[in-house]
Formats: sequence, structure tokens, C-alpha cells
Amino acid sequence: MNLPPDGMPIYRVLTGPDDAAFCRRVSDALQLGYQLHGGPALTFNGTHVIVAQAVIWPGERVGAA
Repeated sequence: MNLPPDGMPIYRVLTGPDDAAFCRRVSDALQLGYQLHGGPALTFNGTHVIVAQAVIWPGERVGAA
């Protein structure tokens, strides 16, 4: 099974303010080989828009038929 680098998990949820730094974190994950999993979720904390994006490592899944 092909695993992510540096012991990273196969499923990650990236969260943070909707800004350039968050977009870079998602872009970095995609450059490592992760794929987007669904669309982003957005909420407002009274001051900032907070976004969450799930990413998964492609490949064979444990328990897949």
C-alpha cells in the first residue's frame, strides 16, 4: 500500500481562516499527492470566515472490496 510521506495520515482535515496561508496549506497537500475529498465547509466565527477542507491519500483502501 502506497502511504503518505513522513508518517502523515491518509485522511486529513485542514482548517483555518479563509486566507492565502490556508490556500497554500491545501496547495501543499495537493502537491504532496493528496486529493480533495468533497467540497470545503465554511463558517463564520463572528470575525473571520473559517474554512475546512478534507484531503485523502489516493490508493488502495483498507477493507476495500
